[in-house]
Amino acid sequence: MTGDPRDASELADDESITVTVENDLFIAEDEETGISSQGQTEEAALENLAASLETYREGETDDDGGWL
Repeated sequence: MTGDPRDASELADDESITVTVENDLFIAEDEETGISSQGQTEEAALENLAASLETYREGETDDDGGWL
């Protein structure tokens, strides 16, 4: 997945996003980055994944060289 951060409804249509069910939890994973998240519903898992991907992208654009 590339480009601007998107909301959960847009992630649902992304071919690099897979959603599976494990132990009654929905697991949403971005195959491109390897980032995954979970939720009680598919929508919640996608919302959590969208937030995680936003944080990931913020870290990629952080150019101050520090990890803190």
